[in-house]
Amino acid sequence: MNDEEALWFNPGHLRVALFITCLNDTLAPEAGRATVEVLERLGHEVVFPVEQTCCGQMHANSGYRREAAPLAKRFARIFDDASFDAVVSPSASCVGMVREQYPRLIGRTVPRVYELTEFLVDVLGVEDVGATFPHRVTYHPTCHGLRGLHLGDRPLRLLRNVRDLDLVELAEAQTCCGFGGTFAVKNADTSAAMLADKVRCVLDTGADVCAAGDSSCLLHIGGGLRRQRAGVRTVHLAEILASTG
Repeated sequence: MNDEEALWFNPGHLRVALFITCLNDTLAPEAGRATVEVLERLGHEVVFPVEQTCCGQMHANSGYRREAAPLAKRFARIFDDASFDAVVSPSASCVGMVREQYPRLIGRTVPRVYELTEFLVDVLGVEDVGATFPHRVTYHPTCHGLRGLHLGDRPLRLLRNVRDLDLVELAEAQTCCGFGGTFAVKNADTSAAMLADKVRCVLDTGADVCAAGDSSCLLHIGGGLRRQRAGVRTVHLAEILASTG
C-alpha cells in the first residue's frame, strides 16, 4: 500500500503542510487562510513552513528552466518532510507544476502533494465540510485543474453540499479564461478576447459570485468584471468552503 492509499484507508488526525504559493501569499492571502480554516474544522493540524518560496512555475513556463531548478530543489527539501502526512495547496496550477515538471527538472517529484479539493474528496473522503454560503454562484474550472490534475467534478460536489448556495452552470465552462500566466502579457489581444468571452458567460448565469480554484484566474476574471462594473465578485473556492454564513 502506498502513502496515498494509506491515508485513504485511515485518514485520522493528519499533520498537513500548507503550500500557500507565492501568488496567494502576496495577492490573495484569504485563500490560504480559508484553506487552514477548512482543514482545522475537519480536525487536522495545519503547519506553515516559513522557508517556502516560489515553486518555479513562472520560470519554467517562460522557458527559464535552469533558473527554475533551484526553486524546485528548495521546494523538495522543505516539503519532502516525513513529519508531514500531506502537503495541500489552494492552487491547481502550482500542484500541477510539482507533479508534472519536477521529474524533468530535478529528476523526481515530491510525494503527497494535493490540490485542496482532491485532498478533501479523495484522501479525507469528505464532500460536506459544514459550510454555509447564501449566494448564487457559478464555477469556473481552471485549465490546470481541468486538464492537468483532472479534478473533474470534485469542486462541484463540494459546492453542492454548501448550505444555502445556489449553484448555476457556467456555459462554455471548459474554455480558458485567457490568463495562462505570461500568456496574458505576451498575447494581450488574444487574452483579452478570451476574457471577454468568459465574462459574458459569467454574466449570463445571473450569479453574484464567480468561484474557481486558482487565484490567478480569479484575478484575471475579476479584473474584467470590475472594468464592466458588473457587480459580480470573484471568490476562491476555499473561501466558500470556509464560510459558515
